[in-house]
This record gives sequence, C-alpha cells and structure tokens, in this order.
Amino acid sequence: MADRRTYNVVILGVGFLFIFTAFTTCGNVEQTVVKSLKNSTFSGSGYHSLGIIYGVFSFSNLLAPTVVTVIGAKLTMFLSGLLYSGYIAVFIMPSTWSFYLTSILIGVGAALLWTAQGQFLVENSEASTINRNTGMFWALLQCSMLFGNLYIYLDWNGKSEISDSSRRNIFLFLLVSSILGTLSFLVLRTSHHEEEMLSEEEGQSLLSTRTMYKNRANSALQDTKTEFQTILQLLKTKTIMLLSPCMVYSGLELCFYSGVYGTCIGATAHFGEAAKGLIGISGIVVGIGEIVGGGLFGLLCKNSRFRRTSVVFLGMVVHFIASYLIFLNIPDDAPVVVDSTTQKNPFLTPTASIALLCSFLLGLGDSCFNTQLYSILGYVYAEQSTPAFAIFKFIQSVSAAVAFFYSGYLLLTWQLLVLVILGFTGTLCFFVVERMQDFSMDLQEH
Repeated sequence: MADRRTYNVVILGVGFLFIFTAFTTCGNVEQTVVKSLKNSTFSGSGYHSLGIIYGVFSFSNLLAPTVVTVIGAKLTMFLSGLLYSGYIAVFIMPSTWSFYLTSILIGVGAALLWTAQGQFLVENSEASTINRNTGMFWALLQCSMLFGNLYIYLDWNGKSEISDSSRRNIFLFLLVSSILGTLSFLVLRTSHHEEEMLSEEEGQSLLSTRTMYKNRANSALQDTKTEFQTILQLLKTKTIMLLSPCMVYSGLELCFYSGVYGTCIGATAHFGEAAKGLIGISGIVVGIGEIVGGGLFGLLCKNSRFRRTSVVFLGMVVHFIASYLIFLNIPDDAPVVVDSTTQKNPFLTPTASIALLCSFLLGLGDSCFNTQLYSILGYVYAEQSTPAFAIFKFIQSVSAAVAFFYSGYLLLTWQLLVLVILGFTGTLCFFVVERMQDFSMDLQEH
C-alpha cells in the first residue's frame, strides 16, 4: 500500500514536471516569440493570451471540484494534459483564432488539473506522509523551470532573430514534453479511496452506470454549493480582507517574473545577440530562486509566527532591491516595444549579471510571499483550509490576469511602481494580521 502511494506521488510529480517544463517555458518566451512571427495574418498578443488563461482559470476553479468528483482525478488530469498540449501545439503553426481559443481551454484545463492534483495527492497520503509527499511533488514541479529554459538558452544564444524553423523545433520539443507528462497519468495506480468507491458502486448492482454518475454529480454539486457558501462567508472576515492586498501582489508578481521580465530582457538592445539566450538563463535563475526560497522558508519556518513576518519582510526588501535594479538596468520601453529591440536608454549600461541577479531576487522574493501566505492561511483557517486556499488562488489569478492585460501598454517604470506600492501595502497588512493572531493568543492565555 505504502509503495503504491509513493509510486503514485512520484509519477504525479514527474507528469507535472514534463507538462510544466512545456508551459512555464512557453509563458517565459511567449511574447518574444509572438513579436518575432513573420506572419502578417497573426495579430495575437502573448500578454493577452496569458491574461485570458489566468482569468478563465480563476473562475473555472468554482466548477472544477464537481468535474473531478464525477469523472475521477486520473481521467481529469489526462484530459487537462491534452488541453495543455493543444496550447503548445498552436505555436508550431500559429493562427490568431486557435491561439485565443486554446488560451480559454487551457484556463479551464489548469483549474481541472490543479484540483485533481490536490485530491489525488491527499488520497495517496496519510497524516504522517502528507508533508513528505507534498515536498516530493513540489521539488519535482520546481525543476520544470530549469530544463525548457536551458533549451531556450542553448538554441537562442547568439541569435538576434528567432527563425520559423527555430520556433518550430522548440515548440515540438515542448509538445513532446507535454505529451509525455500527459501519458504518464495513465500509469497512475488506483488509490485505496478510489477502490472503496468502486467496490461500493459495484455492490449496488441495481444502479445503472448513468444513475451512478448522476448520483456522483448530485453529491459533488451539493459539496460545491456548500464550499461556495463558506467562501462567501470567509470573504467577509477581517483576516481575508487584510490579506487581500498581499494576495493581489503575489498575482502581479507572478505575471511580472513569469511573462514580462523575460520579454524585457529579450527586447533590450544593449544585450545584442546575447539577449534572446538570456531569456532562458533568466528563467532558470528565477527557478533557482524559487527553489532556494521555498526550501528554506517553506520547510524551516512552517509553524513560527515570528518567522512568518520576518520572511515576508525579507521578501519585500528583496523585491524592492530587484525593482530598483531593474529600473536602472532595463530600458523603460522594454515591455511594450513592437519591434524586436528597445529604443530608450536606461540609467545604467545594461549588464547581464545585474539582469540575472534580479531574476534570482524575483524568484526568491516570490517564494517568501507564497510560502508564508499558505502558512498563515493554514494556521488561521485550519478547519476551513480548502475554501481559504481557493480564495487565495482566485484573487491571485484574477490579479495576474489583470496585470498581463496592462503589461503590453504600461512602461516599465509604472509597472514597477505598481508592484512597489502593492508590495509595501501587502506586507503592512500581513503584519497587522499576525498582530491580530498574537493578540487573540494572548487573550486565550488569560
């Protein structure tokens, strides 16, 4: 039993590693690729596509649990993987309608995939193994930021233009990776929970298959309705309202490091022929920052309220330093140029070492905020963790969607200013929530 569960967790992590090697790399280079297309009929925007994905994802989360309950976690993850693969395939022969259609579909697929992943991980864990299994899955997932971006560096380094053949080769590689991840879900073994459900349903021999699925759907809809009511109640609580600016900031930062900053580096004329290759290295360094931060703060500082505030403060300082260095090092028009390179000059002569240092700081700071938001939500809402996390993902995804839509229009200075203001506000509100928890603990002791 234990071996089967461990096997399932490892295969689950490997599947996500392959799928997100494709998707994370795609998101990092998407706007750069779209700008390089020599297709006069294509009028899509990488920023808009990613905005659609996160927007659809945020609202699809409301119905995803019902679908997972009805058709099962394994089949849901397989079908979601096909939607991810379809999105990657569009870049091989791009057209505007298929680009935006698959953006909508992958938004739905992402909600289904992550809901199914959470359920499958819990089904294959016990109280004594959930932390270990979550750590194993997280470690495999974070490695997805390394391999695809390494391919980008090796293929694009020294190239000032991205040819059609280079684009096709890269996205064929990413498509194969996504398909391998999708197929890996087929070799997952049935969990003990699923076996109990199947044996119970097989025992009810008078029920038709149609009736069986109808009963599952009715039960899932009732659970979804109950959870939605709980979410509405939690949204009115002072803690969630105070944490909202921090959640919004995490969404804006997600947009910036995953889609905007790589585009800025690739568009910086001062980097010359090294610019496109640096996009890949930047993605790798962001991943290293995420891994270092998550490993240190997610595992070592899990239950300490004092350390939570310290880690969030560190995240704010790290991001402020990164924002200031980016402001000095990257041209102001880098996010918005339609041509391949920037026209404006930054305050300093751009250097690759400062650009990559900022990549690391962005990843490190992001992990500070995310690990501590999960920690405080799990601490305050220990009995209602699922709806609390659902609120977090919803606010974060909506914020990321909004940020992707304005990223193609706002100059870099204004984007950084928005990040700094919300980062400071979010950190301040986080401190207030921690102070509230300390105060309530003091009252309970007296």
